[in-house]
Amino acid sequence: MWITFFMLRMEEGEDPWSPFEDAEEWDLAQWLVKNLGQTRTDEFLKLPITQNRTKLSFHNNRSFLQRVDELPHGPGWSCKKVTVRGNCEDENGEMLQEEVELWCRDPVECVKELIGNPSFKEDMAYSPAKAYADRAGQDRVIDEMWTADWWCDKQKALPEGATIAPIILSSDKTSLSQFRGDKSAWPVYMSIGNIAKAKRRQASARATVLIGYLPAGKLDCFTPDARSLAGYRLFHHCMALLLEPLIGAGNDGVEMVCADSWVRRVYPILAAYVADFPEQCLVSCCKENRCPKCLVAANERGDALNSAMRDPESTKDILHRRKIGQHPPEFEANGLRAVYKPFWADLPHADIFLAFTPDLLHQLHKGVFKDHLVKWCINIIGEDEMDSRFKAIPNYPGLRHFKKGISSVKQWTGREHKEMQRVFVGLLSGAVPSRVLVLARSILDFSYFAQLQVQTTESLEALQTALTVFHTNKDILKELAVRDHFNIPKLHQLSHYVQSITLFGAADGFNTELPERLHIDFAKDSYRASNKWDYEEQMALWLQRQEAVFLRSAYLDWLSQQPRSKSPAGLTGCHSNPYDFDADSDTDSESEETPNLPAAEPLQATHVLANAPSHPHQSVGTIITARGATEFLPALRSFLLKNLPCNTIVPGLQDRFDLYRQVVIVTPPDLRVSDVPQRRRIRATPEMLPSGQKPGIPARFDMALIADRPRSSNFHTLEGVRVAQVHAIFTLPRQFGTYSRALAYVEWFTPFKPPDPVSRMRQVSRSTRQLRRNAAVIHVDEIVRPCHLIPKMGPTVDLRLRSGNAYEVANDFYFNEFIDGEMFCACVISN
Repeated sequence: MWITFFMLRMEEGEDPWSPFEDAEEWDLAQWLVKNLGQTRTDEFLKLPITQNRTKLSFHNNRSFLQRVDELPHGPGWSCKKVTVRGNCEDENGEMLQEEVELWCRDPVECVKELIGNPSFKEDMAYSPAKAYADRAGQDRVIDEMWTADWWCDKQKALPEGATIAPIILSSDKTSLSQFRGDKSAWPVYMSIGNIAKAKRRQASARATVLIGYLPAGKLDCFTPDARSLAGYRLFHHCMALLLEPLIGAGNDGVEMVCADSWVRRVYPILAAYVADFPEQCLVSCCKENRCPKCLVAANERGDALNSAMRDPESTKDILHRRKIGQHPPEFEANGLRAVYKPFWADLPHADIFLAFTPDLLHQLHKGVFKDHLVKWCINIIGEDEMDSRFKAIPNYPGLRHFKKGISSVKQWTGREHKEMQRVFVGLLSGAVPSRVLVLARSILDFSYFAQLQVQTTESLEALQTALTVFHTNKDILKELAVRDHFNIPKLHQLSHYVQSITLFGAADGFNTELPERLHIDFAKDSYRASNKWDYEEQMALWLQRQEAVFLRSAYLDWLSQQPRSKSPAGLTGCHSNPYDFDADSDTDSESEETPNLPAAEPLQATHVLANAPSHPHQSVGTIITARGATEFLPALRSFLLKNLPCNTIVPGLQDRFDLYRQVVIVTPPDLRVSDVPQRRRIRATPEMLPSGQKPGIPARFDMALIADRPRSSNFHTLEGVRVAQVHAIFTLPRQFGTYSRALAYVEWFTPFKPPDPVSRMRQVSRSTRQLRRNAAVIHVDEIVRPCHLIPKMGPTVDLRLRSGNAYEVANDFYFNEFIDGEMFCACVISN
C-alpha cells in the first residue's frame, strides 16, 4: 500500500516531498504535470527567469520527468500482443493477419489499491447488512451495494470470514480525435462495491480506476460481412486476458491490507457491469435485437412480460455445442452470436446477465423520455405548440428556460433531458388526451423513482406501479396513430430495474455518466498529451505519471490530517467556514452543495442574507411600484400590530427600508435524493432596464412554501405549508425599535386544492380579499423553500403568456412537484 511505502521512506529519513527538494518545488512539479505538456514544460524550465530565480533541482523536461518517474505509482502497465488472423488473402494468396495491442494492469493489484486506500476508510464496508425503515422489518431500505441481496447471497457461498470485493466494471469505446474520427480508445474501468456510491461517483476521488485499453482497430484483415463477429470475438479474448487474475483470486481469495489497517482474505468477484445497450449486447454475446438480460422474444419486448433470465451455464453449453458442429435450436431462439469463449465463462460466482445495471442516462433520460415520449407528444400537439409551452414556463432558480422552445436545440446532453422532465407533465396538461397525460406522468414517475439514492419497499413498489400504468395506457398511442408497436429495447430494459436495484443497490451508483466523464481524464486528455503516433503506450505512461503525482498529493493530504507530531513542518490541516459562500451571488444554480457541517451541530434550516442590503433606504413608493407590492403598508401594519403590540409608530410613505436581493436557505439533506445539505435561493428583484451595452433583466419574484403553522422536525413534507410569491425581503428601520429578524412581503395563493384527476398534480390559485390580493408580511425564517408553479395553459397557449409574466397573466396553476427530487418525494412518497 502506498501509504505504508511512503511512511517507510520517511522513517529512513527521506523528506515527504522527495525526490523534489522542498514543498515549493513539489507544488511546482504538481502544477507542471497537471497543466503543461512536455514541450511547454521544457520551454518553461528553459526561460531565463525560471533558471535564474527559482534554482530548481531539474533544468529541463527530461530531468524533470526522471524525478516524476521516481515517485511511487499504482499497479504498472503491460502490453500484450494479440495476433488476429483474418479471412482476406494478400497478393501472395496468404491469409492477412493483424497484430493488435492490449494495454492492461493487474485487476487484483488495483483492488488492493482501492480497498487499502485510507482516504476511503470512512466510506468503506466489508460485509453485507440489511436495513429497514420500520421496527417490524417490513419496509426494506436499499441504497449501497452492501444493503442489497447480491452480496448477502454470495457471502453464504464463501468460507466463513471471507470478505467480498464486488467488482464493478464498465467499458465504452470513445473517439479521441475531434475532427478526424479515425482515432479511438476502448477504456475499461473498475471500482469495488465496498466503497460508498457517493465516493465512487466523484471522479476526483479516483475510486474508479482504469485497468486497460482494449484494441479499437478496424480489423481490415476481415471482409465486411465477417468483421463484426471478429470484433466480438476479439473483445472477449482481450477481456479474458485482462481479467484472468480475477479467476484465481475469486476462487481462493487474496490477503489484502484494508483501509482500516486490518488484513482480510478478499475475494474479488464480478458483480456489476455498467454499459450502454450495444455494449451490453456485446458482453452478453447476443444480437442487438434481443435483451441482454432475459430471453424475451424479439417481437415481444414491448409487452409487460416476466421472461426467464438468461443463464450463464446454459449459454455456455449452447455455445459449446454450436462450436463442435451441432446446431442447437436454442442458439437462434436465444439470439446468440458465435462467440465460443466469452470472457466471463471462467469467472467464479459471476452471473454476467444479472450484472447489467440500469442505465439512467441512455435508457431513461435520453431513451424513453427524449427519443420517444417527447416525440410522441410533439406528434400529437405539434412542434409549434410544444415550443410555445416551453417558452411560457415561469422562471425558477437553476431551471433552464428554453426561450426558443426545444425544436431549435441542436446539441442535446443529459442535462437538457433532465431539465425538460422538470416541467413536462404540467406543460402537457390540457394539450393532450387524458390517457396520454396519464402515460406521460407514469414515465416521469418512473424516472424520478429510479433516480432515488435510497430505495425502500414502498418506492420499489411505486416504481413497478408506474411501469404498469404505462403499459395499461400505451395503446392510446396506437389509437392516435402515433405508434405502430412498442417493441423498443430501452423501454423493455425498464422491466429489469426493480430486480437490479434489489440485487445491487440504488441505480445512481451505476450510472453511465461517470464512465463518460472519466473518458476525459483517462482517454481524451492522455491522447492530447501524446504525439498521436503509437499513442496507447504514451497514454499509459502519461497516466502513470498523473497517478504518481495524485498518490503523492493524497499522501501529503493524509499526512497533514495526522497529529502534529507526525506531520513535518509546512503540513497542517485547514477547515473552511461551512457557510463560506456569497449570499448575494447571481449564480443561476437552484440547488448547490454546501460543505459538510461540523458534526457537533444539529442540521437545521438556515436562512442567510447578504452582509449588506443590495438596495438600501428604499421608499415605500418604490417598493409598491417597482416590486408590485400594492398591499405593503396594510400588510406591514397588520404585522406590527401582531408582533410589536407596544409599537406606536404607524408606517407610512415617509419610511424607508433596506431591501435584499434574495435569501439563501440551507436545508438538511433529504437522504432519498442527496447526502449533503442543499442551498436554494429565493429572489425578490425588480426589473432592470437596458443600459448602454447591458441588456435588461426581468423582474424575479419567486414562489416559495411558507410555514403557516409551527412545523415538525421533518423538513421534507408539505405538511403545514402554503404557497406565496415573495416580492420584497427587508428589515425594519430603527424607528420601529430593535427587531433582529428579517421580513418578507408575500402575496398568498390558495391552500392546496385536490389534485387534478388526470395529472395528479396539486392545484393553487391567486388568493384575494375584497377583490385585492391577499398579502402579508412574514418573518423570512418562516420561508421553507422555493417552489415552482406552472400556469394552466388549456388546449393552446394564451398568446399573452410569457415566462416573465406568467405569474401575473395566469390565475390558476399546477404545483410543480417535479421541480426537483426533494419536492417529488415530499409530494409523492409518504414519510
